Amino acid sequence: MKALEAKAFFELSSKHPVIDVRTPAEFERGHIPGANNIPLFSNEERAEIGTIYKKDGKRAAVSRGMELVTPKFTDFVKAAEALGSDKTLLVNCWRGGMRSASMAWLFELYGYKVFTLAGGYKSFRRLVLNTFAAPVKLNVLGGKTGSGKTLILHELGKSGETILDLEAIACHKGSAFGSLGEKTQPTQEMFENLVATQLLTIPADSVIWIEDESQNVGKRVIPNSFFAQMRAAKVYCIDLPLEKRIEYLTTEYGKYSKEELLASIDKIWKRLGPQHAKAAKEAIELGDLKRACEISLVYYDKSYNHGIAKRDPSTIITKSFTELNPEAIAQAILENN
Repeated sequence: MKALEAKAFFELSSKHPVIDVRTPAEFERGHIPGANNIPLFSNEERAEIGTIYKKDGKRAAVSRGMELVTPKFTDFVKAAEALGSDKTLLVNCWRGGMRSASMAWLFELYGYKVFTLAGGYKSFRRLVLNTFAAPVKLNVLGGKTGSGKTLILHELGKSGETILDLEAIACHKGSAFGSLGEKTQPTQEMFENLVATQLLTIPADSVIWIEDESQNVGKRVIPNSFFAQMRAAKVYCIDLPLEKRIEYLTTEYGKYSKEELLASIDKIWKRLGPQHAKAAKEAIELGDLKRACEISLVYYDKSYNHGIAKRDPSTIITKSFTELNPEAIAQAILENN
């Protein structure tokens, strides 16, 4: 059994299974992306052992832990075997202490080569937070709501550019309507883990294309240090006629039910203002999505203009197009980049 520092442990995780032996509750809050949860203790068992430790001391807690864990040895090994034929395992707990050491001992006894994470998941979290503070080369893709930024971003990716899709990671498209058609958002901790591990796989000299976002993507928050780099980066603003943006939005959101759209309007009721919000909801009830978009875009355009005004004008490059053709727009941006 050998303990690896967080970066080396993460780099090996692309080749070998990672087993997180923390409780299901700890794992759910956040874990190394791709890790498998084989908990040494259940949530309730860990709480019980913690109580014993506080009341009766370490020896009593360890004794109770052994009573709980020993009958599970066969199940632990079977769970590890189910991950595949790989004979190398990576094991982590919270601090790199007794839980990971115990599981590593068992797996080595069974014939696996085991690496543990020095400092545990806690050290991985330090790596994640430090990653956001590390300088990166960013190009930001901007434009008002309905400009098709996500489509254009992925066309840039198809052209060989390095992209980072924060909205895909956050499972949210960024607006009051952004949760429609999406999975449940990851926890804040898991969102950070997912973004950071993508950054860690990108060569340091690469230019990363990213969408212009507010700091909140749904309920997830872009870490301050990384968001500051986004705000300081060069931004390519897609200028598309209002009617083309409305056309795109009515197609994009027209597949959702009236109830979902009405609930989304309720989220921005105060920001739209009661009069406009009521009018937008009435338009949705009548099936007039174009009118509902026109009303909503008054707020979103104002919000976008407010955000772009905070940027250094020298970093803003506006590109005007008459049609939303993501492939053509991506190529035009690259030709003039």
